[in-house]
Amino acid sequence: MEDLRYPIGPFHAPVVINADMRRKYINDIRYLPALLELAVQNLDAHQLQTPYRPGGWTVAQVVHHLADSHMNGFTRLKLALTENNPTIKPYDEAAWAELPDVQHVPINVSITLLHALHARWVAVLEHLEAGDWDRTFFHPGNNVSNTLSKHLANYSWHGLHHLAHIERLKEREGWK
Repeated sequence: MEDLRYPIGPFHAPVVINADMRRKYINDIRYLPALLELAVQNLDAHQLQTPYRPGGWTVAQVVHHLADSHMNGFTRLKLALTENNPTIKPYDEAAWAELPDVQHVPINVSITLLHALHARWVAVLEHLEAGDWDRTFFHPGNNVSNTLSKHLANYSWHGLHHLAHIERLKEREGWK
């Protein structure tokens, strides 16, 4: 039986990330907003308030979470490019998913934000020098320094992971 929590499997960072892999990950980031927009375009208000799994976030919360998370991801990239192994600020994703903007703002606002954010993110990623991929930031939540290559792989997976939550829910429910 499919794991509803991890429809594409949990994230495992590759030991080695080469240029071809980075190009694929950058394209995942490039195309996520359009794929997300297509995935939710015909969902009604009831469907948007349906959890993708029992005890999970609603479709709307997933969309808003992607915007929140990817804003943080872009900021972490820029910090790592401008500071020496900066310590980033973790945030409580579950608490953010309950805030009024998630409850009252239509998802198209977060989708529009993702289109703009990902355009800027891809512009930075496509112009990094070879050595930039080894730059790091420190995540105090897991007590690890992450390279920008690993960060890229993680956010490629993250977008596809949440997109799969929505797509699998639609399949299970027979939604078009």
